[in-house]
Amino acid sequence: MPIAVYVLGLAVFAQGTSEFMLSGLVSGIAADLDVSLSAAGLLTSAFAVGMVVGAPLMALSSRTWPRRRALLLFLAVFVAVHVVGALTPSYEVLLATRFVGALANAGFWAVALTTAVSMVPDRLKGRAAAVVVGGVTIACVVGVPAGAVLGERWGWRSAFWAVAIVSLPAVLAVLRSIPGGRGTDTGAAPVPVRDELRALTGPRLRPVLLTMALVQGATFCTFSYLEPLLTRETGLGAGWVPVSLALFGAGSFAGVTVAGRFADARPVAVVATGMVALALGWGALALAAGRPALALALIPLLGMLAFGTGTALITRVLGLASGAPTLAGAFSTTAFNLGATVGPWAGGLALDAGFGYRAPVWVSALLMVLALLVAATTTAKGRRPRAGERRPSAVHRSADGRL
Repeated sequence: MPIAVYVLGLAVFAQGTSEFMLSGLVSGIAADLDVSLSAAGLLTSAFAVGMVVGAPLMALSSRTWPRRRALLLFLAVFVAVHVVGALTPSYEVLLATRFVGALANAGFWAVALTTAVSMVPDRLKGRAAAVVVGGVTIACVVGVPAGAVLGERWGWRSAFWAVAIVSLPAVLAVLRSIPGGRGTDTGAAPVPVRDELRALTGPRLRPVLLTMALVQGATFCTFSYLEPLLTRETGLGAGWVPVSLALFGAGSFAGVTVAGRFADARPVAVVATGMVALALGWGALALAAGRPALALALIPLLGMLAFGTGTALITRVLGLASGAPTLAGAFSTTAFNLGATVGPWAGGLALDAGFGYRAPVWVSALLMVLALLVAATTTAKGRRPRAGERRPSAVHRSADGRL
C-alpha cells in the first residue's frame, strides 16, 4: 500500500476527531453557551449538513486542481475555523464554523477517497478505502476520548484548540507525500460532469446510497447523545464517557479492518449481515441501557458493526461508480453525512418530545429497520425468474448493483 494512502488516513484522523468529538462535549457546550442539549446536538448536524452540501460542491470546484493543492487548501480552512470556534462566545458563530469546517472536510474526503483508490490496483481498492475511513475510527479510539478528557478538565474549547494543533502535522505530511497532479493522473480527458451525474443517479446506485444514509443515520443518532445516555440513564460517572467512546472507536477500527479485507470479494454478504446485526444491536442497547456492564459490552460491538458496514457500503459505491471518477467519493461522503444530519436531528426530536434518554437508541433501531426494508424492496424489484428459471445468485445480484 503506498505511503500516501496512510497519509490521507492521518489527515482524516484529525478531521474525524472534530466530527465526532461533540458526542463527549454536548453538556459542556450547552451549559457554557446557554442552549439546550438538542441545540448542542445540532452542532453535529450542522457539520453533517456542511458535509452533505460540500462533498459534491467541493469535488466539482476542485476537479481540475492538482490534488495536493486541493487537499492543502481544505486542510488550511479546516484549521482556521477551529481557531475561530475555540474563541467565539456565540452559539450562532460556533454553528457557522461547524458548517464551514464541514465544507472543507467534505472537499478533503471527496478528493482523498478518489485519490486513495486511484493509487492501488482493483484488488486493493477496498483496503485503500478502509485505510482512509480507518482514520475516522482511530479518531474515535484516541482523538474523541482525548477531546472528552480535555473538555472535562479544561472546557470544551480546549478540544477545538487540540484539533487545530493536531491538524498541522497532517498539512506537512500531505505536502510531502501526495502527488501534485490533476485528476487521476492518467493523462486521459476528465469525464464530463453530466456523464458522472448520470452514472451516480442511476437505478444501480440510488438504493445503495440511500441504504448508506440510513445506516449512518442510525449510527450518529445514538453516538451524538451517547454522553447523556451513559451519565443520566446508565448511571455511569463522567469519567466513563471517554472510556466508552474509546470502546466504540476500538470496535469501529476492528470493523473497518475486517470490512476492508472482505468487502471487495463479498460486499453483499458483508452489508446484509451487518445491517441485520445492527438492527438487533441498537434494540438490545436500548433495552440494556440501564445495566452498565451490558451497555459497555454492546458499545464496541455496535461500533464494529456500524463502521464495518459503512466501509463495505463505501467500497460498494466506489466499485459501482467507475463512470464517475471525480464524484464517486463525493456522493459516498454525501450519503454518509446525510445520515449524520438526519440521525442527531431525529434523536433530538425524540429527546425534546420527552421520551427519555433511551429514545435516540430506539430511533437508531427504527432507521436500521428502514434500511433493511430499502434493501429488501430493491432486491424484490430485481428481475423475477420465469417458471423453471433459476433465481440469480448473490454474486449476480451484486454485479447488477443491488443489495
